[in-house]
Amino acid sequence: MAVTREMREELEELRARLADQETAAAAKELQLERYAADLRETFKQERARAQELRRSYTATVRALANAVEARDAYTGKHAERVAAYGLEIAAAVGLRLADEPQIEFGFLLHDVGKVAIPDAILFKPDRLSAEEAALMRQHTAIGADIVADIEFLGSARDVIRFHHERWDGTGYPDGLAGEAIPVAARVFAVADALDAITTDRPYRPARPLAAAREEIDRVTGTQFDAAVVEVFRTVPDERLRQIRERIG
Repeated sequence: MAVTREMREELEELRARLADQETAAAAKELQLERYAADLRETFKQERARAQELRRSYTATVRALANAVEARDAYTGKHAERVAAYGLEIAAAVGLRLADEPQIEFGFLLHDVGKVAIPDAILFKPDRLSAEEAALMRQHTAIGADIVADIEFLGSARDVIRFHHERWDGTGYPDGLAGEAIPVAARVFAVADALDAITTDRPYRPARPLAAAREEIDRVTGTQFDAAVVEVFRTVPDERLRQIRERIG
């Protein structure tokens, strides 16, 4: 069959169209690659900004926590220790609490409300009167109010307000019981007790880690969530000692 002139022209036109389509496809592919590269760079920049913002938030929270603790020589670095203990327990629980900066912020700022408690009560070496104890208990609600409008603290307020609630409902400020208490506050309560028992206080010397474990076991089911304490038992003594030695 002879190839006519019209057929050759049509073939050339098809080849030209194919070449144009290949050129357009290559241009689109290049455009997509550039777009993907721009997205990757934007993501890297946003991640860097987020990390810098988190570092800034953390530095601010630690400065505030240190300012609170500077009032009391007996609890120096308590906030840092109890935050580290709390995060260790949270990680053992298997929850994502340990990865949430707001939870760490709550651990660090749990006693921020004590800035409103008179020194005569805060530093009293003897047992507090009923009126003084009632005033001291207000520090949880005061602390939650202090941070209420600070957006980046978010769920940190749960720890600040509820860390003195008890599993049996006899705690304060709201008398919450069982799982009505936010899990972060339940985890923190165990960490707080651990540090309180193993730290020198004006009214008693520090007790060893074994004694702290025994005391926490004794009040499990009344003061503490048994599930949290069960996980706490799996945290090795050596790991707790490392935290204590690292922070001081």
